[in-house]
Amino acid sequence: MPSSSSFTVIVFVAVAAFAFVSNNNVVNALTAQHVIDSPLLTEKIGTNRTIKVDINGKGDFTSVQAAIDSVPVGNSQWVIIHVRKGVYREKVHIPENKPYIFLRGNGKGRSHIMWNESATDNLESATLRVEASNFIAFGISFKNEAAIGMPFTSTNQSVAALVGADKVAFYHCGFYSAHNTLFDYKGRHYYDNCYIQGTIDFIFGRGQSIFHSCEIFVVGDKREEIHGSITAQNKQTQEEDSGFVFLKGKVYGIGNSYLGRARGAYSRVVFAKTYLSRAIVPQAWTNWSYVGPTKDLFHAEYDTHGPGAEQEGRAPWSKQLTEKEAAPFMSIDFISGKEWLPVYNQD
Repeated sequence: MPSSSSFTVIVFVAVAAFAFVSNNNVVNALTAQHVIDSPLLTEKIGTNRTIKVDINGKGDFTSVQAAIDSVPVGNSQWVIIHVRKGVYREKVHIPENKPYIFLRGNGKGRSHIMWNESATDNLESATLRVEASNFIAFGISFKNEAAIGMPFTSTNQSVAALVGADKVAFYHCGFYSAHNTLFDYKGRHYYDNCYIQGTIDFIFGRGQSIFHSCEIFVVGDKREEIHGSITAQNKQTQEEDSGFVFLKGKVYGIGNSYLGRARGAYSRVVFAKTYLSRAIVPQAWTNWSYVGPTKDLFHAEYDTHGPGAEQEGRAPWSKQLTEKEAAPFMSIDFISGKEWLPVYNQD
């Protein structure tokens, strides 16, 4: 196992319950005080297979995609791809037939994967595209630098990351774009201590995801007729399990935004125990561009705080949850995390 001195460690300490998963089997569970960092993740996935990527030529590859391409099709054992510090200007694709990849960076301020593309097709513009299950990323920034214009003059999207697989986790990662930053497309996902920045609909899709202790930074939408929206969750039917849960963390920025807008008839988003700055407009939720009824929308808050958490002026269909009502969303069981996450935090 590589020593912790070879990379920047970004850590936080919390009382937590952790599950160790190897090839879909839970083999150990811990309830103690732990640090979620790269050495702990490496220990939990139980591998010594490491491919080194160094832009200066001091590793096995100079390209992240070349390292991924070297992983055998049908891979069934965890492999670490260590992305050393530097700016890697390339699009990265984790194909469906290459699960169990741990993309480990040197910290989101040091290891960067960047691209510059906007398109009407999210698949085309995405800097990172994950289509394989059992994928982990740690300590990397993903950025789409496409300049769409401010105010917006184009309907194109510039996706920093598209997450289209089940059982995917990001720890201490950054996501940056102007428009549609994080396409949380489908599957169960966990984001821990991540930074997500954008302007409008910048976390969208129909994923079933927990965002734990994440920072959400709003860059205001300069169009006068609407504000930007942090989320655009696309739950289409009552039977779907999809939904976004923001647990703890904070929302702030340099412009005004809604917490979310309805993209599907059963759009489901919960902000719990989260700090909301004045970047959040009083209405907080909008059904802009959605023509259906609002009775089935689940736009909810629980124990939010800060100047943006004041309830006067909230959208009439939005909900203020009781402790009992909020409990199912505040548990890692919302994404069945005990069954597949190598490490999680539930404090």
